[in-house]
Amino acid sequence: MKSNTKAVYVIGTMDTKGQELAYIGECIRAAGAATVLVDVGTQKPPQGKADVSRETVAALHPQGKDAVLKLTDRGQAVTAMSQALERFLVQEFDAGKMAGVIGIGGTGGTALISPAFRALPIGVPKMVVSTVASGNTLPYVGTSDFAMMNSVVDVAGLNRVSRPILGNAAHAIAGMALNSVSTTGDKPTAGLTMFGVTTPCVTQVREALEKQGWDCLVFHATGTGGQAMEKLTSSQKIQALLDLTTTEVADEVVGGVFRAGSARFDVLAEREIPCVMSLGALDMVNFGAKETVPEQFRNRKFHVHNAQVTLMRTTPEENRAFAQWMAPKLNKARGPLVLFIPEKGVSLIDAPGQPFHDPEADAALFTELEKLFQPTAKRRIQRLPYHINDPEFAQAVVQEFNKITSDILKS
Repeated sequence: MKSNTKAVYVIGTMDTKGQELAYIGECIRAAGAATVLVDVGTQKPPQGKADVSRETVAALHPQGKDAVLKLTDRGQAVTAMSQALERFLVQEFDAGKMAGVIGIGGTGGTALISPAFRALPIGVPKMVVSTVASGNTLPYVGTSDFAMMNSVVDVAGLNRVSRPILGNAAHAIAGMALNSVSTTGDKPTAGLTMFGVTTPCVTQVREALEKQGWDCLVFHATGTGGQAMEKLTSSQKIQALLDLTTTEVADEVVGGVFRAGSARFDVLAEREIPCVMSLGALDMVNFGAKETVPEQFRNRKFHVHNAQVTLMRTTPEENRAFAQWMAPKLNKARGPLVLFIPEKGVSLIDAPGQPFHDPEADAALFTELEKLFQPTAKRRIQRLPYHINDPEFAQAVVQEFNKITSDILKS
């Protein structure tokens, strides 16, 4: 049996889930890991004894424990306890006590636990067993890396269905906690955004930088991809950016399914981080299957990427709106920033003979950006007479990236 000085934190509302939490703890200890049982209940007295009481957790709320435990409205109490739990878990992680976390719950418990799990760093083992794990998990997981397991039945007692599911989850978190994964750690890290239609460009850039000693993290530009890259950048796990595929802006502005989120690019104003940027896949808005496209867009130009992804060509008016959304954010960048405009097209299907080739729409984007972008000694915009996937474009990106990151690689 392996031993570990750190513990797996087992978290739930012990006023309704005490039996299930105790069972998970038993399974984890049987697998060889230590546990800390944390009660985050807010309504009724706990079923059993916790290692960390609800009072201890609630005391970390900014307004004190009464701001959590004196609330009679369940929804308000869950929100308040969630705030306190986030502070508690971050505190325990920072103190070096945590090997992993596991939580259980229905809709309320999952909503309570998830924000606190998202606050923990990427790589910390995390798991939630939930009644909502078979649906849309984005509101819960966000850009975090925690696993969600479908409880199948409600988390309400131990039975022939819940017992093996909770046991499997317990063994999974124990395995993660007892078997750490090493990271490279010694290389500077670059974040890159990519889509299928910008893969040739990003692959050429990535391969060149890896030969130079960079650890390249490629993020799929599906909304959460860009947000995840910027979350890691904010936590200083990424030292430079190659934000070449900014397609998420199109979905944010027009209403597609891969939305950037209102905070996209704000990290450039928060951190003095070098960035080479381009306009990859801003020729398209993403929807699901063809029948899911909103009615107001039915007369637009489409390209069916696959059975579950339908692409809509952006118009000149929309492209000008993208520039108006991006430019104010880019103008606040603190670090060196170069925005490259690929004059001959922004995606594989935005090229002569391809379905989204539309020089007029592209020109609207390029011209509006040049009008609104505010150059400085650190910040510039430049047209290149290439398609985004041309080798010459990738070479220009790498060359500029090397210039603005020379100090990082030397260190």
